[in-house]
Amino acid sequence: MAKYRVGRVRQEILREVNNILMRDVKDPRIEGITITDVELTGDLQQATIFYSSLDDKAGARQKIEAGFNAVTGKVRSELGKRLTLYKTPEIKFERDRSFDYGAHIDSLLNQIKQSSDDEDEMLDEE
Repeated sequence: MAKYRVGRVRQEILREVNNILMRDVKDPRIEGITITDVELTGDLQQATIFYSSLDDKAGARQKIEAGFNAVTGKVRSELGKRLTLYKTPEIKFERDRSFDYGAHIDSLLNQIKQSSDDEDEMLDEE
């Protein structure tokens, strides 16, 4: 039965954090950020909020992390006001690496396709 509650609270946190970041937080370092997922512990005490950004450079990643470190307290405070939980979970922002993994798999598939095309060309020439 607790599984369902964790899922509902996770979805609520996802929606509320998106709203807070769009409307209440004015930090330019976290503009254009998309919240992709929330991972919540079974006791609802800790939440890891995953985000992605279009800018993939290392310098931009550091700025985004610094921006999230600066606004974590405000986001948690706003969450506490909006959620009807006994205790607001501790939150941590983490970059979503699934997009990087997907891009890596895509590049590997392209390499396989390219090598397959090269072999076909070599067979055609013989």
